[in-house]
Amino acid sequence: MAEEKYNGYCVKCKEKRDFTGKVEISKTGMRMAKGPCPVCGTTVNRILGKA
Repeated sequence: MAEEKYNGYCVKCKEKRDFTGKVEISKTGMRMAKGPCPVCGTTVNRILGKA
């Protein structure tokens, strides 16, 4: 899948950040965007809904 821009909450920075990530399917069947935080580099997740 292509990388796209998403907005998610960075737990380390404690702020919402725009990040570039890929959509993955979690173990529970939810679609989620995963990518690195542009400031600190921690993985940021954004849950998008049911697959």
